[in-house]
Amino acid sequence: MVKIFIGGLPDNIQEMDLAIWVSLHGRVETIKVVRDRATGKCKGYAFLEIYSLPDAKNIVSTLNGETFKGNVITVKISEEESGAKTAKPKPNPNANQTFKNKRPRLQR
Repeated sequence: MVKIFIGGLPDNIQEMDLAIWVSLHGRVETIKVVRDRATGKCKGYAFLEIYSLPDAKNIVSTLNGETFKGNVITVKISEEESGAKTAKPKPNPNANQTFKNKRPRLQR
């Protein structure tokens, strides 16, 4: 599956409206509309998982720059594809620090 980004969405977008609009151009597997926790309004973008790369390319070429519910939409393939995730080691923030020797404790 290929992950695509859709930006420029109106704040009152519903997942089903977006699914119907996009599915006319390719097979949609999942939709995640990013919403504000407090208000529940869309933050203006969503991520979709598309069944195949040809479908994703068709969606991007067809819908990028189009108008949807009064807004100009940006559609692009996400750089991090959901099927090709690789585990990257987390950087150690203390790796480059030299350790200071502690003073010996005084025996009483």
